Amino acid sequence: METETAPSPSPEQIDLSAPSVIADPYPAYRALRGRSPVLYARVPAGGAAGLGEPIRAYALLRHAEVLAALRDPQTFSSNVTDKIRVLPRITLLHDDPPRHTHLRRLVSRSFTPRRIAELEPWIGRLAASLLEATGDGPSDLMGAYAMPLPMMVIATLLGIPAERYVQFRSWSESVMSYSGIPAEERASRGKAMVDFFAAELEARRRAPSGDLISALVEAEIDGARLDTPEAVGFCVGLLVAGNDTTTNLIGNMAHLLSERPELYRRAQQDRSLVGPIIEETLRHSSPVQRLLRVTTRPVDVSGVMIPAGHLVDVVFGAANRDPAVFEEPDAFRLDRPPAEHLAFGQGTHFCIGAALARMEARIALNALLDCYESITPGEAPPLRQTRAIMPLGFESLPLVLRRSRATA
Repeated sequence: METETAPSPSPEQIDLSAPSVIADPYPAYRALRGRSPVLYARVPAGGAAGLGEPIRAYALLRHAEVLAALRDPQTFSSNVTDKIRVLPRITLLHDDPPRHTHLRRLVSRSFTPRRIAELEPWIGRLAASLLEATGDGPSDLMGAYAMPLPMMVIATLLGIPAERYVQFRSWSESVMSYSGIPAEERASRGKAMVDFFAAELEARRRAPSGDLISALVEAEIDGARLDTPEAVGFCVGLLVAGNDTTTNLIGNMAHLLSERPELYRRAQQDRSLVGPIIEETLRHSSPVQRLLRVTTRPVDVSGVMIPAGHLVDVVFGAANRDPAVFEEPDAFRLDRPPAEHLAFGQGTHFCIGAALARMEARIALNALLDCYESITPGEAPPLRQTRAIMPLGFESLPLVLRRSRATA
């Protein structure tokens, strides 16, 4: 049993959008949970460049508050892009029922248990080939493994060339890291991404090929086909959501295990621990920390009246370490009784790719356990990402990888 002991800062000193808090948000969550919902100033993209005043949002930090908001899309709307204009509108993510329900059905066929099971052998081979190329010794696990694996998987599902994953990753970062990339660069990357997907959609209209992009071209809602901007928004959402969450899940899991060599060795000997390791990583180091909603009416949350039309920061990461639900919430434990972590959300917007992400994480971890006798921290410290408010993850994760004798 290992517990983090970082001191909680004074609530008056906390900026939930500060890079230091993005890198390690948990001391801030502990300090503020008793005040939740807490109003804070959220710095918009390019705020330092004069793109506007800070945006104020209410953060929900308790498990019960987060769960209630996720289960009430009529009050806590996902259509936030009118409030934060620097956010690109992503089809499905920023839609509410009933339209969201219809849109979700369009892609659900690509994430059925049968379809996911069919992908497993190929993803296993892909993971093994990436580790074979990584080799033995010091390595940045993010660049060598955690980033390319999920990106290649979602690219293949979409029907686009997986070998261009570096470019796709750059585009994905321009969507997620809207608080850390200069506006001109974001606009340039965004235009390149939109132009690419518009061309792919036009190609499928001429010659469908059975992939996800073809499904978007052929789909109808209320008797009408999706127009190109909406279909492009769908592609962007699938590209981003299909890789970023899983990339951070794999990276966070590898980091936790590199600091727990005894647990790594236990998992090598007992693969029944793989599933619990994944679930505890999702809870303990949630790869998606928070998503925005906007209130459609005045609503009382824990005695705080939030006005209509106000931004609400639904903080999954804080909910998943709420001591009211999880005993010793800062400890990484595999012996927890069943409890409802919210790493994939809940309700209408429960992550459609959750089963795929879990499978990729399972394959990725088993491949590491098969290939490497040990994974330990490298000489350089890991570099946590600090540009994007939503995810928790690493820009780089230097590890020392030692091959198992059987694979050396």
